[in-house]
Amino acid sequence: MAKDKKISPFSAFLLGVDGMVGSAIFLLPGSLYSKAGNSLIGILLVSGVSALLLALCYAALSSETKQNGAAWLYAYKEFGRFAGFEVGFFTWFQGVITITTEIAAFLTSLKLFIPQLSDKLVYDISGIAIVLIIAIIGLMGDRVSSIADNIATFLKIGVLLIFVLAGIWFIHRINFVSNAHYSFHSVNNAFSNAFYMFTGFAFLPVAAAQMRNPRKNLPRELLAVIISVTLLYIATVVVAIGTVGPSIAHSNLPLAIAFAKHFGNLGKVIITVGTVGSVLGVAISLSYSTPYVASSLANEHQLLPQFFGKKSKSGAPYVAIIITAGLCALLILSGGYLFLVPCTIIISLVQYFSTSLVMLVKQWRRQRHHEKLPQGAFNLRGGILVPVLSLMVCVYILVNLQLKVILFGMIALICGVALYFMDKLITKKLK
Repeated sequence: MAKDKKISPFSAFLLGVDGMVGSAIFLLPGSLYSKAGNSLIGILLVSGVSALLLALCYAALSSETKQNGAAWLYAYKEFGRFAGFEVGFFTWFQGVITITTEIAAFLTSLKLFIPQLSDKLVYDISGIAIVLIIAIIGLMGDRVSSIADNIATFLKIGVLLIFVLAGIWFIHRINFVSNAHYSFHSVNNAFSNAFYMFTGFAFLPVAAAQMRNPRKNLPRELLAVIISVTLLYIATVVVAIGTVGPSIAHSNLPLAIAFAKHFGNLGKVIITVGTVGSVLGVAISLSYSTPYVASSLANEHQLLPQFFGKKSKSGAPYVAIIITAGLCALLILSGGYLFLVPCTIIISLVQYFSTSLVMLVKQWRRQRHHEKLPQGAFNLRGGILVPVLSLMVCVYILVNLQLKVILFGMIALICGVALYFMDKLITKKLK
């Protein structure tokens, strides 16, 4: 992109929608409905509001810098290198685990046509093979990644609109009637997992430097994106429940099953092909961008060990690609889609928490010392209210995750801290 070429507000809106809509809306509604029933509709609304609170912190901080807004940058400037290193590490690792989650979603979607994938060995071998293939694609450059991303965007938005617009005519009130009772803990767990549908909101502030007048337009774009995606999710879930009722709880592919009820095998094929294509496209796109995040953090910002930044003659960060692919392969072996989703959430909470904390410190300092905002920066009204609520959202999501997921997050944190001190020791010896 040329330096003088800026993203228009509409393009930024599409970029934000593309970043948020992923595999979750295609695969998660059944699992979430089994935990919360019709309350899932309200949970999606609350999740959207929660994402907006966090997004406002990103928007306010990104408007204060001329660089691309990123959680590690805010943490580095406010709390120093250790915080920047850890948040940078988790930003990269979030990309790694998201690739794995999307591959798991791809394999789960294919089970409708390839039942053999239900066998753990076949599933694992297939998953590792896909990791290797997309790693090779990542070495080919951004052209393949860009094409895959464009195809994925067309498929996922197109399929969701077809599902909603065609399925709305088959909604029956009786399908919203259920005698099932759900515990408070179960509903809370559903909220924590549902938040995976909204984790892509952080992508838009990262691209702030490419937007036209980001200090003015970014908050509006975030609001428009989150409201639009929330309404699309709610419409999709209402149609899914309204067409098949409580039986949605027993399906790993609820949208495909719901569409098949009224449109037969053709309906199942349409939704599944759309799901498979969009999910694989997202995985390919991320497999290209994620190693470059690690390489950039290592070479340009010294916030990851230097070996992450090594590149081939063609400029591909081959070490970061190999490490990313290796971790993806290990994560494929660790569990299926429904395990990887909350693992992605707990990893993403690190940058959400740090960004909210940075915003809290800045707002507190401005109130106490009457510091002025940089010229043209977005004024986040309400003082410390928004960052405090954002931190509360992070804590609430965390405490409602399963223990094994929290342990996964703790292990990742320990690895991140160990990597920091190992890098510091090596750097000191080389001087």
